[in-house]
Amino acid sequence: YICLCNGMTDAQISAAVAAGASRPKEVYCACGGRAQCGNCTATILTMIRAGGDSAASAGLPLDAHRLNRVI
Repeated sequence: YICLCNGMTDAQISAAVAAGASRPKEVYCACGGRAQCGNCTATILTMIRAGGDSAASAGLPLDAHRLNRVI
C-alpha cells in the first residue's frame, strides 16, 4: 500500500494517473479516498511526475510513505 489511511495501492494510483489525475486530490477522489495524514502525498506526487509508473518503477520503495513517520 502507498496510502495506508485509504488503503490505496500503487496499481490504483497508477490507474488514476493514467486516467488523467494530475494532482494528489484528484488521485484520492479517483480512488474513493481523501487526504488524511498526508504521509503518502510525496509518493503520489512522484508517481504523477513519473507519468503513473508504479512506486517501484519510479525508484521508490513501496513503503516510502512510512519514512516520514520514522524521522
